[in-house]
Amino acid sequence: MSGTVTAVSSNGVYSFTKPNRESITLLAGLGVEGDVHAGVTVRHRSRVAQDPTRPNLRQVHLIAEELFAELGREGFEVTPGDLGENVTTRGLDLLALPVGTLLRLGDAAVLEVTGLRNPCLQIDRFRSGLLKQVVGRDAAGNVVRKAGIMTVVQEGGVVRPGDPVTPELPSGPHRPLDRV
Repeated sequence: MSGTVTAVSSNGVYSFTKPNRESITLLAGLGVEGDVHAGVTVRHRSRVAQDPTRPNLRQVHLIAEELFAELGREGFEVTPGDLGENVTTRGLDLLALPVGTLLRLGDAAVLEVTGLRNPCLQIDRFRSGLLKQVVGRDAAGNVVRKAGIMTVVQEGGVVRPGDPVTPELPSGPHRPLDRV
């Protein structure tokens, strides 16, 4: 089980979307160098308003490119960086990974999966009706979040489109992803 990085994105200012880059540099314990969400403590505005001292479990946001095709079939044009992710991947079911999975990207970078992105109303401001496409319910009535996963940087390094993404599952019982 492995995948490929198809795009990398970052933004030094608060904005819903993030421009694509030729590469990004991941910094251990912080996130993407120069990205507004990098830091030891929370950086997302809603989280800062609640408690600015909480640890930043949302340093790097990953989305599977396959989601864009699914959204396209529903009439929504979405491309890498549009939903604010830092890393877009292909060929790896990110949403099926358990908490604590290590993701090796490129030659050196290692991310630890902390949970699911909890999409907010900003998605509907970007494209009206999109929130219902990325948050829904399964047959049992459980909430399903499809807007990617959040990670923290364990080991830094440069990440580029075309780099491999290799997961290393944690030992012991696997904890399913929940929102962070």
